[in-house]
Amino acid sequence: MHWGQVLMAVSDEFRKHLKEGKIVDALTLALGEAIELEITTWVSTGDGTTPAIGGISQPAPGYRMKTRINLVDGDIDNEIGSQFVSSGPYSELRDFHLQQVQEGQDIIKNNLESLQQMFVLLARTLDRLPKNANTRTTPVLPSQQSPLP
Repeated sequence: MHWGQVLMAVSDEFRKHLKEGKIVDALTLALGEAIELEITTWVSTGDGTTPAIGGISQPAPGYRMKTRINLVDGDIDNEIGSQFVSSGPYSELRDFHLQQVQEGQDIIKNNLESLQQMFVLLARTLDRLPKNANTRTTPVLPSQQSPLP
């Protein structure tokens, strides 16, 4: 399965949780998937020799730049193919890749700020609900829920 298909499945599951009123489950899913950002810039050979994995074209060795950022640990890994270094034929694409990485980081930052605002809104909404023995006023993660009787 291609990464884009995985994201689509997660996005669909997120929407399903929201439609079912399972806001905590939706937010838990969103946070669980927001751990890593990967940006890949590559040049296709255009001659049909680009290897495919799962029907998706893959860059040949040396013909890609990849940046992977782990948002939890703060680790940043870079891979720069030989065609992008020094006076290689694609060296001018380095700035483009760096711009894409910066834009990706900005998008993640904005998304995390939005999630934070949703959590604040959820907490305020739960605080306004009637308080009785059958109503929980704090979000419970799925791993913390007790089994039904």
